Amino acid sequence: MDKSGKKRKKWVEILVVAGSICLAVLAGIGVANDDKILKDVGKDEQKENLISVGFSQVGAESGWRTGNSVSIKDAFSAKNGYALIFKDAQQQQEQQIKSIRSFIQQGVNYIILAPVVETGWDTVLKEAKDAHIPVIIADRKVKVKDESLYTTWVGADFYQEGIKACNWLNKYAKKNGKKRLNIVQIQGTQGATAQLGRTKALEDSAKEYGWTILDQKNGEFTQAKGQEVMEMYLAQYDDIDVVYCDNDNEALGAITAIKNADKKLGPEGISVVSFDASEEGLQAVKNGEIAVDVECNPDFGSEIVKIIKRLKYGRSVDKEYYITDKVFAKTKEIPSIEAGKLKWDVVQVTEDIIKKRRY
Repeated sequence: MDKSGKKRKKWVEILVVAGSICLAVLAGIGVANDDKILKDVGKDEQKENLISVGFSQVGAESGWRTGNSVSIKDAFSAKNGYALIFKDAQQQQEQQIKSIRSFIQQGVNYIILAPVVETGWDTVLKEAKDAHIPVIIADRKVKVKDESLYTTWVGADFYQEGIKACNWLNKYAKKNGKKRLNIVQIQGTQGATAQLGRTKALEDSAKEYGWTILDQKNGEFTQAKGQEVMEMYLAQYDDIDVVYCDNDNEALGAITAIKNADKKLGPEGISVVSFDASEEGLQAVKNGEIAVDVECNPDFGSEIVKIIKRLKYGRSVDKEYYITDKVFAKTKEIPSIEAGKLKWDVVQVTEDIIKKRRY
């Protein structure tokens, strides 16, 4: 072989070796990329397999509402097989309607609505029904001409909560030698189911027990507004026995106003009745600042998951699901209360109960 032939052979050998190295490197890169692609595809497939849920929340006006949001987020996590789209309406119905229409456009599998007020939902719920998306109402109720526009409702019996509080209050008044009571009410957001139910319970009980309702004003379920309303009451009335607050935040605001006015809390001054039984509320019960606190359990998430599973597998669901609630007081001097044929034990607040509170 001549010199030129040897050179060609040498270059061929070099190219073969170089080509082998490149192929090996490329193969390695290809494997790495394939692994990444497979992982990404797996993520996409996993997303596709998730059940999509749109949730329109009222807002974050109270500790109870925050606890309710946490319950929904925990229950509808990706780990549990759900893709949750969470929208905070900031107390505005128009924002909720906008969110529901967005959920419909995105083609979610289910919609959960915690409505600001009861009315004004017919049109947008009809749109969800036409899109074949089941709507679950949570907490407050809706009033619509056609109840088939929503699938079911999950929440508390707000009227019964009010009856529980008033039954306890009647026994408490008698125990402290008070036959008649002068009551002011700090109401929640006007038109909200909780406000309507708890107000009706107070008004019915006032007629039954001979109490006088001096005034009723909107505290918007917030601490600041609760304090503001209570300050107005204290300036206007000097014979208040009880302030009946539609939630703990309003009650805490009322307590601040009472203390700032150098008024006493309790049977010798002004007794505070409240609802929700949040961590702060229960601490106020333990401190003797709130006389009775009727629980409104915000843990709806697990119950709604059960409902969606039933719907997914074509099983029937009830039109209403009620969450169970307890009654809390500082002591067990009033051991139990009644509402119709039903009876509940009163729970004495302890530090352990407060520590275990999720909201």
